[in-house]
Amino acid sequence: MSPKIIRTLFERLAAACPEPATELEYATPFQLLVAVILSAQATDKGVNLATRRLFREAPTVQKIAALGEEKLAGYINSIGLYPTKAKNVAAMAKLLIERHGGEVPHRRAELEALPGVGRKTANVILNTVFHEPVIAVDTHIFRLANRTGLAPGKDVRAVENRLAKAVPREYRQHAHHWLILHGRYVCKARKPDCERCLIRDLCEFPDKIEG
Repeated sequence: MSPKIIRTLFERLAAACPEPATELEYATPFQLLVAVILSAQATDKGVNLATRRLFREAPTVQKIAALGEEKLAGYINSIGLYPTKAKNVAAMAKLLIERHGGEVPHRRAELEALPGVGRKTANVILNTVFHEPVIAVDTHIFRLANRTGLAPGKDVRAVENRLAKAVPREYRQHAHHWLILHGRYVCKARKPDCERCLIRDLCEFPDKIEG
């Protein structure tokens, strides 16, 4: 896509949803970190169902750490890969207390040093909590970026790098959420809803459904 078309694309997404936000439910940066770790290969809806109960009983890093891996697993066993996630979240909570006084760190390297936290999760925290204009490329954004021609790449890091260069500066803060929501509800994997797509005329997808 040309810079002019990309700007038009984000102008439309911004006009339709001026203040996009994550659909994960949380009250503190720590709770968001937990929710994002749990959301890997799971739906936000499923994560929210589990964390409502978990955060009601253990809302703080200290209480999550006190629960321990086994009890934590009991709260999140409705989520895929829950044994590994329980292990990671329990260990992450302990390290936050030991290394960072229980506070979620602002630096990428410190975030990625925590159990269960990779580049995508770190980007979500940096963007949503610390308002850094970074883009966390999940399956929705990876698909959308390649399908539309916005920022094609062979892997998520390549797509992230291209988006960082392609997205106009004034749209970078919210680009992450605009693209995720568009990929989740409109540019869906199996059957894209091209008929109600705001950017259909800009999209380079050769098999889009004409309406």
